[in-house]
Amino acid sequence: MEKEAFIPLVVKWAKSHGFKEIQANMEGYETPKSYERAADNTRFTPDVTGVNMFNRHYLEVCIKTDQMRGHISKWKLLSELAGMKGAKLYLMAPRGHVRFAREAVDQYNIPAEVVKID
Repeated sequence: MEKEAFIPLVVKWAKSHGFKEIQANMEGYETPKSYERAADNTRFTPDVTGVNMFNRHYLEVCIKTDQMRGHISKWKLLSELAGMKGAKLYLMAPRGHVRFAREAVDQYNIPAEVVKID
C-alpha cells in the first residue's frame, strides 16, 4: 500500500490527540511548508503537521521500503527542525511496520516517537 493511503489515519489521530491548525499533504487540507536541501535542491514536504502546546509538530507515515535513504534524510531534517522549535517528530507506523520504524529510529539515531496507527 502507498503511504498516501495512511495520511487520513494520521490526520484522524492528530485531531483525536488535540492537534490544531492541521496541515496535510492530501486533498482538502492546506499543504505543509516544504524544506529544500541546499546541497542538491531536494525538497522535503512533511506528510502532516499540527500545533499542540503552542509548537508545530511533524507527523510522518513510516512504511517498509527498499529506498530508505531519502526517508532517513527527511526524518533527520524534520526531527532537527522540531527540536529547534521545542516540538516533536512522530513516525506514524501502520500495523506490520512498527518494528521497522523502531529499528530505523534506533539504527539512525533519529529523535522521534513511533506511534502505531490502525
